[in-house]
Amino acid sequence: MSAKPKLRQLIRSGKFIVAPGVYYMISARVADRMGFDALYMTGYGVTASYLGLPDAGLATYTDMLNRASAIAGGTETPLIADADTGYGGLLNVRHTVRGYEAAGVQAIQLEDQETPKKCGHTPGRRVVPMEDMVQKVKVAVDSRRSEDTLIIARTDARTGHGIDEAIRRAAAYVEAGADIAFVESPESVQEIEKVGRAFKAPKLANMVPGGRTPVVGADRLKEMGFQIAIYPGLGFSVAAEACRRAYTYLQQHGSSEGLDVPTWGGGTAQTMHELMGFPEVWEFEKRWGLA
Repeated sequence: MSAKPKLRQLIRSGKFIVAPGVYYMISARVADRMGFDALYMTGYGVTASYLGLPDAGLATYTDMLNRASAIAGGTETPLIADADTGYGGLLNVRHTVRGYEAAGVQAIQLEDQETPKKCGHTPGRRVVPMEDMVQKVKVAVDSRRSEDTLIIARTDARTGHGIDEAIRRAAAYVEAGADIAFVESPESVQEIEKVGRAFKAPKLANMVPGGRTPVVGADRLKEMGFQIAIYPGLGFSVAAEACRRAYTYLQQHGSSEGLDVPTWGGGTAQTMHELMGFPEVWEFEKRWGLA
């Protein structure tokens, strides 16, 4: 693979980054081919696809690191990855940052929820004292081995404490050294804009259709002062519905013939083989007399 572009450089250039959510290797390979500036490894999607469980603090550091390693190693697009709360205390945060960085993750997202954490668009989330997260951010920044590894500090304070407290926390995390601020689940366009105008550091917006935050287009988000928009649930939500439709058709007809659900590359095996890298395998076999 060629050297990956540096996400830090893209952000410094002023380019607005749209990052689709990826959660397992087929989704990552599809997105990697499409020319996005970054991919986003979603904790919700990884927990759901790998464990079949809700995003409620049930995925471990090892679970998430294994997925991050596979996605970063199998793609050429810079990867932003959810690292939840850092999986423990400050020593765990250091271990998490170094593990994700070694795996090839370019931006590591840490949040200020209590453990066990919950999906940012579900009720009942609780946050730690701001000073605890400030320490976590400082440890994360100090632990990285390359300045090209970005630390994203997320606050979930909006739901329980209001938008002003969420902004206050995000600003404190930036002051502590975070490269990118992430205020989770503002609840109106006005709140999104308030976050975007609050301070000068790069900011990330989380676009979840049907979630607590209105979906705003990339051009408008850029005008508001954001640099990155992630779409964590887009891939797995449409994939789940496509599976439901295809399996329903099979159940009703006893065959896939006549299925009207779109399939990758028109449904030929060859296109899926190409997506997953079989041509390289065949070339290797031919070169070494294995074909």
